[in-house]
Amino acid sequence: MKDETKESGENDIPEMELDNKYSDRKDFQEHHEDIKKDMDKTKKEIEKVKSFILKKYPFTQVVSILPPQSIKHFIDEEEVPKETEKHIHLLVVVPEENMKESGKIKTEIVKQIEELKQKIWLHLKSPNEVWELCLDSKFELVTAIAMSFPLHDTGVLGALRVAEIHKSLVLQKFEKYVVSYVIAGSLVRGEAVPTSDVDVFIIINDTDVKRMPRLELKERLRSIIYQYVAEASQLAGVQNKLSPQVYLLTDFWESVKDAHPVIFTFIRDGIPIYDRGTFMPWKSLLRMGKLKPSPEAIDMFMSMGDKTVKRVKSALLDVVVNEIFWGVTTPSQALLMLYGLPPPTPKHVASEMKRIFVDKEKMLEKKYITIIEKVVGIYKDYEHEKIKEISGEQIDKLVANVEDFLKRLKELREQIEKREQEKTIEQIYKDVFTLLKSMIGNKAQDTIVEEFEKQFVKKAKFAPQHLRILKDIIHARTEFKKGKSDMHKVDEARKNASILINDIIEYNQRCELMNKKKE
Repeated sequence: MKDETKESGENDIPEMELDNKYSDRKDFQEHHEDIKKDMDKTKKEIEKVKSFILKKYPFTQVVSILPPQSIKHFIDEEEVPKETEKHIHLLVVVPEENMKESGKIKTEIVKQIEELKQKIWLHLKSPNEVWELCLDSKFELVTAIAMSFPLHDTGVLGALRVAEIHKSLVLQKFEKYVVSYVIAGSLVRGEAVPTSDVDVFIIINDTDVKRMPRLELKERLRSIIYQYVAEASQLAGVQNKLSPQVYLLTDFWESVKDAHPVIFTFIRDGIPIYDRGTFMPWKSLLRMGKLKPSPEAIDMFMSMGDKTVKRVKSALLDVVVNEIFWGVTTPSQALLMLYGLPPPTPKHVASEMKRIFVDKEKMLEKKYITIIEKVVGIYKDYEHEKIKEISGEQIDKLVANVEDFLKRLKELREQIEKREQEKTIEQIYKDVFTLLKSMIGNKAQDTIVEEFEKQFVKKAKFAPQHLRILKDIIHARTEFKKGKSDMHKVDEARKNASILINDIIEYNQRCELMNKKKE
């Protein structure tokens, strides 16, 4: 094969003609428009048949009308009279497990058609029978099924249609490079729904490329193949997302020789909807047990077991080093900051937590310091390469201890915040009443409030707002002692108290200034 990519059209990929009835984009749309016109004539009768089928056999996956131009293929296959070409050919697809009743299903549907006196010919199939057509290289029949007019579809027909349209667009652009177009995944497994991804594999022949590097060829073709995804979905009118994977023939064969599990699974389960004698021989050889991995491939895959054990052990140690270590030290630093200290380095967290919360404040039990020390110790041993692995049992114990530790830290946070709130509200109360006592005298709380209102608020020396703030401070302190206050209420009292304190200080300064002037 000569390399023509440098002298061709768009993206340097040569235009190729495809003898395919649905290769042109307009043909897709015109094809469905023609069928729709024919359908309108007998729409009511067909709807009755469809309703009967779905009511009688609710497991039905597809009810559709086959394209008129494809009927000759089905007639030859079914060996039915020539005159049935003028009939509407109705395709009904039911799950494989229900095909054991195929005789009964077909008889009941045909009976209903005869009662309606309609020229309808029934084609009853299972998804597996459709895939068998592909495996027999009867791609024109599968194309007809994919392009049939849907009356009912649980997802199978839509997924097949978008793959068929995408295939035709790809082949129309560069047929000479495509050796196989294969569908796989939920569509082939019979699990497709209207939103299922449609997995397709496209194998590109790169065996005769001389001027262009193979990787460049792959990227160019893949770029165009992916460009057609949105167009195919739009033409198909479905929600299914097409997920194409592109392989170079040489790379694909290397994967087969290396016994790559993904490729073997793909060959085993994949269904070609286009093949130039490449994919089916591989599939047959695999079924015959002739596709066998090389000794080197066996050694490689056997060694993966040892590598897995090493990776698991390394991952377990990584959990301690990068998850548990920081999960313990960072919250501890946060509580030391809440207490009012600068955060120590992670390695000194244990000693600082012990000094403050165990020895000084008596707020934390010593066993929790032991947990921090254990985690930090493992981290240091890892840094100094004294520890290479850690067992799952050790991890489980550490995780249980850390869970208990973090729970206790949340309680400690509440204790610290409560203590700080208590200090704050008591300091506010003390500052305000110290100033008021200097004005009114060393009297009881209630008396001071009464005197402040009588001598200062009612005489317009202070505003009603100042009296409200004073009462709010007293109320916040009382509520806190009852355990009913919270950080937000204490903070609000602190902000309002600063207004009252500043205004009292300013008032006292004015009074002192006036007294000096009188002197």
